[in-house]
Amino acid sequence: MKEDGIELNNIGLVIEGGALRGIFTAGVLDFFIEKGLKFPYIVGVSAGACNLLGYAAQQIGYTKNCMIQRDAKDQYLGINQLLQTKSLINLDRIFYEYPYSQLPFNFRAFFNSGITTEFVVTNCNTGKPEYLHENSDEHRLSTLGKASASVPLFSKMVELDDNKYLDGGLADSIPIKRAMKQGFFKNVVILTRSRGNVPTMNSYLKVLYQTFYKEFPQLIETILNRPAMYRQQLALLDSLQEEGKVFVIRPSVPEIKRFETDSDKLEAYYQHGRLTAKLCWKELQAFMFNSVQSP
Repeated sequence: MKEDGIELNNIGLVIEGGALRGIFTAGVLDFFIEKGLKFPYIVGVSAGACNLLGYAAQQIGYTKNCMIQRDAKDQYLGINQLLQTKSLINLDRIFYEYPYSQLPFNFRAFFNSGITTEFVVTNCNTGKPEYLHENSDEHRLSTLGKASASVPLFSKMVELDDNKYLDGGLADSIPIKRAMKQGFFKNVVILTRSRGNVPTMNSYLKVLYQTFYKEFPQLIETILNRPAMYRQQLALLDSLQEEGKVFVIRPSVPEIKRFETDSDKLEAYYQHGRLTAKLCWKELQAFMFNSVQSP
């Protein structure tokens, strides 16, 4: 521990997605920044990738202000965006406009943070997760965030490095195995769903995915398998938690909608994230400073 913050050497941070539910994570991470808590490694998925940006740059309120847009002319979600951009979610506004205009992003702080960051994306041709990083190119960094957050059906595929990508949560919703593979055998995991809630796949959605992505059979298989994969990841987290290798932070109030537009509800979910982090702070410190041997 240092006077100006808490430096960790062997503990990773895993951040789940969940679209606008990710504002819960923004509250948790803003509290961490205030406490001077800095992880050496972060892997983020979808909205978790958005949170990864603000946290690594140590910009309190960045992700929150991205997600809560009270001014109609700056909004990125809804029917107006569908009419203007042919996509319900204007990710270009989030990742290419906000950082340079409405919400200046400190790219230099991000690149100089000393934190190893990975963005989870799903390769549309293989259906497999990939873990991408960027240490110097601002535009490519923004594109990684956009690719990781490109929700199927609502967003277009993102072309990068001669590949097509969609939301990383399709192939690896909670990348705890990735963090362990990278050598971090103790991890803090921030989820955006309350305990017991898992993704579902009804027959209507199944047909929709099969029709919309008929040229990408591996992607379809990955999407349809997501609920089972998610349950397996939750089971793994429970097991690791019993072994003292994982500290899980999740909401304890009813979830907001993935595409919630009510700014008051978003603000409340953000504040719930801050309060949750505050209430578990002492327990989290005990977890971080109790050594656990790698397997």
